[in-house]
Amino acid sequence: MSEMGRSRLPGLLGKLGKMTSIRDTELLEQSLLRTLGPLLGVLDTSLYRTDDGENLVRVINYHRSKVVEADGLARMVERVEEIMHLGELPREVIALTENVRLLAKPCTRKLVQDFLIAYPLMGGSDVCGYFVFQRDREVSAVEDTMIRGVLEVFSNYYALLDISQRDRLTGLFNRQALENSFDRIWRALGRPDSFAEKNSGRRHAPADKYWLAVIDIDHFKRINDSFGHMVGDEILLLVSRMMSHTFRASDLLYRYGGEEFVAIISAETAAIARNVFERVRLAIEAHNFPRIENLTVSIGYANVSPEILPVEVLSRADRSLYQAKQDGRNRVYAYQELVDSGVFEQQRYEEAEFF
Repeated sequence: MSEMGRSRLPGLLGKLGKMTSIRDTELLEQSLLRTLGPLLGVLDTSLYRTDDGENLVRVINYHRSKVVEADGLARMVERVEEIMHLGELPREVIALTENVRLLAKPCTRKLVQDFLIAYPLMGGSDVCGYFVFQRDREVSAVEDTMIRGVLEVFSNYYALLDISQRDRLTGLFNRQALENSFDRIWRALGRPDSFAEKNSGRRHAPADKYWLAVIDIDHFKRINDSFGHMVGDEILLLVSRMMSHTFRASDLLYRYGGEEFVAIISAETAAIARNVFERVRLAIEAHNFPRIENLTVSIGYANVSPEILPVEVLSRADRSLYQAKQDGRNRVYAYQELVDSGVFEQQRYEEAEFF
């Protein structure tokens, strides 16, 4: 090992120790960028995550900058942000990561003065994301070994954390993962830089809004009582897989408990959000299930707002679901539509139902 490699080893081991003490996948991703950026001498690093279908679903950027205080002292300031609109990513990055995906190995693209460099994140034998950075020189042999080692530790530990946030039967995210998503989404909605700055210099509000739905399998107790819990578990598994395929790659789906699921989606308008949830309801209604043949779900949903606590949004969606069941099941109800039609009174913030 070179002298430079030996000098970096103690600091790297310490950072790996901190990384593997983290119990949240999002914080672990941030820790990876905080670890590799300074070691590589770059101010900006990015993490690109893909789903099982190799579709890009999340991008996280880490930026460091030097700020000089009034007293003349300089300090480093860091910022971690999630890119909300994936369609606006630079073409050269998309092209580079596509090569990494096809080759399953690091790739470099020469820009005007710098090099754009991407490493694959591996999940078993599959590429599940990319570590990307840009600088004025290519990666040395020592740096290549260091990056590969850190990414391997990260991927192995991330897999362990991911399992802990999955429902054992369906493989969907569990209730703990839902609470983690609440934290991430509400932070993104509430931060000042969630407004994208366009070429004109003006700042525009993000196009998408978030919507939270509670989805419940109708008359599920009858299935367990009539056919037994093994058939009931099979139905839960089938429904969860159907919903996973029907929802979009960017949508989040959780098993909340029993026969109840929670989905968080982004949609520009209320009409688009309704179409997404109706598509899920219709897909399940049209499917021929084994033993029981026909099955339906009821769905209640509400708009997500940074001014409203997650528990209140969840309560609004749950109240809408309950109304859908009261009115005959197999239907989709929006909280705001129920308020507008007079079925619900507009709930004041302090009247939120906590449960």
